[in-house]
Amino acid sequence: MDLQLMEHRVRVTSIDKSGLWFYSHQIVKLLFLRHRTRCKFFSLTESPEDYTLMLDEEAFTELPQSDFLHVADHTWRVLNVLSNGMHTGGVMKVAKSVIAPLAEHNVSVLMLSTYQTDFILVREDDLPLVIKTLLAELTIYKEENGELVRMSLSDVSDNLKVKSMFNVRVHPVQSPANRFCILTLDRDTLPSISTILLDVLFYSHESHEGTAAQDSESFRFFAFSLIDGYISIVMDTEIQKKFPTDLLLTSSSGELWRMVRIGGQPLGFDECGIVAQIAGTLATADISAYYISTFNFDHALVPEDVIDTVITCLLEREKNKSECIAPVLLHQWQT
Repeated sequence: MDLQLMEHRVRVTSIDKSGLWFYSHQIVKLLFLRHRTRCKFFSLTESPEDYTLMLDEEAFTELPQSDFLHVADHTWRVLNVLSNGMHTGGVMKVAKSVIAPLAEHNVSVLMLSTYQTDFILVREDDLPLVIKTLLAELTIYKEENGELVRMSLSDVSDNLKVKSMFNVRVHPVQSPANRFCILTLDRDTLPSISTILLDVLFYSHESHEGTAAQDSESFRFFAFSLIDGYISIVMDTEIQKKFPTDLLLTSSSGELWRMVRIGGQPLGFDECGIVAQIAGTLATADISAYYISTFNFDHALVPEDVIDTVITCLLEREKNKSECIAPVLLHQWQT
């Protein structure tokens, strides 16, 4: 497995649900008026609490500031798991070779799985330590003059920040009843679904407002990313019915997915090892998964036919984690 250090410098933000209207013009511009923006990294994820918007610094500087917008303190760099245009393995693939070594060095990561690949976001301050740690086992490339060039230890500063270790907390997880699909779309056909996409992003959530977070069976989750021209969409099967089936593309198996949501309270950005816990557990069980970090919580999508196995594995994880800081309960929301 090879990685690519992408040029993007990404900012991670949260938009209050009550303030999405304030950013509607900018979001529409980023989605549909590509000739009017230089943004090459755009990801918008709706969860019950808020909207997580990840975008490169060029686009971030165009966002109007307001009390609705919350911005993580750090700039993030992006490692792309090189593949052949099809997601293969997800966190299972990177658990032992990427996520675990970074957790051992107390490096906090965010993950963004898409239809095509997986992106691992690390704080820019941690980048020298990340590169030096991963070069021991992996090949990492960077782009120079339009070509991929292999990185070496000479690309890394000798002044590595020493990070103190601390016990990793086991967080509670939940499994809503939604059945999800993971799709892509030809960029040229994006205007064809613009009306539906805008309705889903800006209007259809109103019928769920005030109940989504408390619903004992399902909750609102929708993720759209447009990164370097590639589109990825995660939606539940009810929302999928709004879209024309001939434009949205999925794998030949048409597999459906269930979600495991990590965190009883907002996780924050300073704690490390959260992704490593879940990724390691799934890798040990040989379970492929998509993983999407948001501003407050993490979300793993697993094939629906193994959700019971995943729940069992996570129960065992909690049972065996004797150094857990606080008692943790696992809640499975019934279908």
